[in-house]
Formats: sequence, C-alpha cells, structure tokens
Amino acid sequence: MTLSLQWRPLPSIPDHEGFASPFAGVANGALVVAGGANFPGKRPWEGGTKIWYDSVFVLEKPDGAWKTAGKLPRPIGYGVALTTAQGIVCIGGSDSHGHHADVFLLTLADEKAATTPLPPLPQPCANMSGAIAGNTIYIAGGIATPDSTTALKTLWALDLANVKAGWRELEPWPGRERMLATAGSCDGSFFLFGGTALHAGADGKPEREYLHDAFRYTPGQGWRRIADPPRMTVAAPSPAPVVNGRLLVLGGDDGAQIHTPPPAHRGFPRGVLAYDPKTDAWSAAGEMPVARVTVPCVEWRGRFVIPNGEMKPGIRSPEVWTFALPPAH
Repeated sequence: MTLSLQWRPLPSIPDHEGFASPFAGVANGALVVAGGANFPGKRPWEGGTKIWYDSVFVLEKPDGAWKTAGKLPRPIGYGVALTTAQGIVCIGGSDSHGHHADVFLLTLADEKAATTPLPPLPQPCANMSGAIAGNTIYIAGGIATPDSTTALKTLWALDLANVKAGWRELEPWPGRERMLATAGSCDGSFFLFGGTALHAGADGKPEREYLHDAFRYTPGQGWRRIADPPRMTVAAPSPAPVVNGRLLVLGGDDGAQIHTPPPAHRGFPRGVLAYDPKTDAWSAAGEMPVARVTVPCVEWRGRFVIPNGEMKPGIRSPEVWTFALPPAH
C-alpha cells in the first residue's frame, strides 16, 4: 500500500555545500542543525580534504530564515542526535582527530545554543544508529576508530529518567556487527534495519558487506529477527519516521553502485520502504523527490525533516526537505 506522502522543501541551510551527518533535532520548539562534515574544496577522489564543523543553525518556523546560534564544543559529525523534552541529546561522533565518546545536551535560550555534558558512551563511536523507545535511548553498532575493519556489535541504553546512572550495555542483536543501519522506535520496541558490516580488504583497508536483515528489541523480551527488508539499505535517514503505525526506510544505499567510480554515481535509490510491526511485513511506499544518505530524520511540527545529507558519495546538499501525510478531509 503506497503512502501518499507530501514533500516540500524548507529554506536551505546557509552553506554552499551542506553537511553530511550533522546533529539535528528540536530545541525550544525550533529546528536545530549543528556540526557535520563536507568537502568544501576538491572532491575526495580529487584529493580533497574532509572538514568538520561546529556551527549551530536554527530555524524557528518553516517559513522563517536560518539563524546562527553559536557553536558546538568541537567540530563533530557522524554521531546520533535525539530530541527529548529537555533538548537534543548529541551522542558520540567523529572529527579530524578520531572518534569520540562524548555525550551532551544541546539546548536553546534567547536564540543561543548551550551544551551540558552528559555521561559518555562506554567507548568512542561514530556511524552508529539510535532511537528513543519508551523513556530509553538505545545506541546500536557503529565503529570505534576511523580505520576500523570490524564494526561494533554493541547495544547501549541510557534511561532518560535516570541519566546520572550512565549507559548500560545490553545484549546485542542476533546478527552481524554493523554500522550505518537505520534505527527506529514503535510500540515501545527498538528496531534495527540493514546497515553494513566491514572486513579488511586486500590492501588492509575496510571494505563493506551490505546487510539484508532486520531486528526488533523489546524490553523484558529481548531481541528477535523480523522480516528481511526487500532490499539492502545503508545510511538511510535515521531514526526511521513512523507514519500510520509503520516505520519508513527512506531510500538508503543499496550497494548497486559500490564499484561505480564516484564521478559516475547516479545517486541513491529514492524508493520508500514501510515496515508494519503488527504484521511483520514490508511494503513499497512510494518514492521521494530526492534521495539523501548519512543524514538524520527529525520530527518537527507534525512533519518529518531531512536536513542536508549526501546526494552522491562525497557530494552533500544544503537543501532541507520535509514530508507528511496529506491532511485528512
């Protein structure tokens, strides 16, 4: 059953390139996009250098203009950001020096960003997946260092009612280690879709093994494998939005162009997949007007927002897209 999602652009981020994997969420009612990375000069295949950012951009209303609101504690991207009643919890990530275990709360007051340290992760981590189920933040997988040839198989939990207690390590899912999976939350359960494992290639550098599976974690019941997605999905916008009780996987890298030279890349799949937890079944749910990977998905004012992300390997977009179901008549 195709969902008739209505898509429209919001004002673009005031940066020529845009960012991959920024922190994003809602604080004090405003949409916040902070940090991330891009290649502002040459593309990576031309020898370009990746640059990380500490900028904080704020959009107070959909028809407003982006404002700058200070800076993060350091330039950082490729972590997880989740919106809570207190502000945006920003978790882990990487910069030009390596990966980090830092966690902080990003808040807004008088149009200025402020950060408050929270208990750090058990170890440095980037390219992981996370969502809030019930009153608990779950963080799954990722990689510990930039040159890791094995992804993590870890599930960490932080109780938002008792943050001072810090992170607990829980039993991981019954499948391969992974990074860049799509996380989600529905009916009190935490979901993990796809992603990629890693192994060392002939040159010793990490190579990807695209994964074609999915799992559900329910507190008190543990993990179970659920229906496989119709295709592989890596680095799709995460957490997965929930529409009409179904979790949506918005495109993602399906691995079809893994050997395509970056200049010839045609862009990522635009198809939307919908998972119904009640029937444990997948369905096609239409197409997006654009496809973006390595980007968060944020619920804001009854709509879902995809702020920037990668259009193609090494190429970001400053565009901000939003979607929702059409209003009921």
